[in-house]
Amino acid sequence: MSSSRYIRIFDTTLRDGEQSPGCSMNLAEKLEVAQALADLGVDIIEAGFPIASPGDFESVKQIAGTVRGATICGLARCNEKDIDAAWEALKTAPAARIHVFLATSAIHREFKLRMSPDEIVQRAVTGVRRAAGYCDDVEFSPEDAFRTEPDFLCRVVEAAIDAGATTVNIPDTVGYATPGEIYDRIKLLRQKVPNIDKAVISMHCHDDLGMGVANSLAGVAAGAGQIECTINGIGERAGNAALEEVVMAMKTRGDFYQCETGIDSKRLLPTSRLVSKVTGQAIPRNKAIVGRNAFAHESGIHQDGMLKERSTYEIMSPEEVGFTKTDLVLGKHSGRAALADRAKTLGLTLTGEQLQQVFERFKDLADKKKEIYDGDIIALVQQQISGSVPEEWSLVDYEVTSSRNKTPKVSVTLRKGDEEHTAQAEQGDGPIDAAFWAVEKITGVQLICKDFQVRSATLGRDAIGEVNLEVEYKGQSYRGIGVSTDSVESTILAMLNALNRIGESRPADTGDA
Repeated sequence: MSSSRYIRIFDTTLRDGEQSPGCSMNLAEKLEVAQALADLGVDIIEAGFPIASPGDFESVKQIAGTVRGATICGLARCNEKDIDAAWEALKTAPAARIHVFLATSAIHREFKLRMSPDEIVQRAVTGVRRAAGYCDDVEFSPEDAFRTEPDFLCRVVEAAIDAGATTVNIPDTVGYATPGEIYDRIKLLRQKVPNIDKAVISMHCHDDLGMGVANSLAGVAAGAGQIECTINGIGERAGNAALEEVVMAMKTRGDFYQCETGIDSKRLLPTSRLVSKVTGQAIPRNKAIVGRNAFAHESGIHQDGMLKERSTYEIMSPEEVGFTKTDLVLGKHSGRAALADRAKTLGLTLTGEQLQQVFERFKDLADKKKEIYDGDIIALVQQQISGSVPEEWSLVDYEVTSSRNKTPKVSVTLRKGDEEHTAQAEQGDGPIDAAFWAVEKITGVQLICKDFQVRSATLGRDAIGEVNLEVEYKGQSYRGIGVSTDSVESTILAMLNALNRIGESRPADTGDA
């Protein structure tokens, strides 16, 4: 495909994706995801919004200083403090980009910014020039572009490019546009903005009406050269265009789009699973590309066709996106090398210390169940990633007494520092509820449970149970994850994980481009 256009993939999982309720990540998790994105082959990683909080600044700085293989980007509003903070966080990256944004639609000008069109243009130009004074790679986003008057949008884009913007992002910030409108607007910009050939046109489409992917691809068909997207489509409200979907659409329909990307498609599934585990957001079974049912065929007609010729009902192979034909079984006699090799195959990168800790948990699990599958390994690795939170509280032991017609009784022993604390709870509507009461008695922290999900990591009666919690404490939401073959233990571990995260949150109002 020598005549193909190259489409840059701009991943904003760590910025826009993390703004999705319940999807916040700690520093270790962000570094893990950033490295996975670089390994996947994304061109630009939007690592965060440095001015938003000290935690956001530090995560962007750490990613810029350690992750290689992709341009590292930081978001900034069109003001001096934002742009200065972005550069301070990004300056150690071998390839850095400052992404500045400013709302341009009439509704935003009137009600949010209270600025005239001329003031908007001047603010945009000033912001882009300041960013361009720090680095050569500057992106400008006219927020709410598709509710901005076409002529004014052309004016702002032209001025931003003249000021030094090398990428102009045309965001459908509220997911309002249709594919036809997207196509026409990008064509209009290419026709009416005289300096448009000096910048790459980018698409950033939200999924409020379920058209994020279709709109992004419509932009590409009209001449856009970059798509902004997230793994699994996570993001504010209904989310963003899903990276795995836009990439495989262009790859599978290369005859139509005549485009290519730098994405290693075989790493799509491992990266998707990693982000799912880190954020606690389950991948729907019927999710395109990476869902468990994406390549499943139950209909007799479909199965018959598949047996005769695979392409009758499969437009791409599961191996292309990272599914493996075998679910390798490991057991108690498997060694550290076998575990490391399988983790690598699943797209999970472990340091020497992490491997040792996961291996210890692997051996404990192998004593409880005969066979360990891929899902078990993924769950163990994620437990290790989540365990990177400073462990103020840890589980020592617990005991449960429960029957159908009696109030459950749970005794829990936790360790804090060198001291152990035990409490009993004989209340609640089941052992899970009683475990909540016992942990709260010991820690003195009252939590409001907003979401509680239990799912098995694999099939079988002895599968690991994975608990994902979202709790509220003093008006802030915190996530916790716990894995064990015992659902009560999983719950306690998830509670402790959430408790250990308290105090690490950042301000949620980070804007959106």
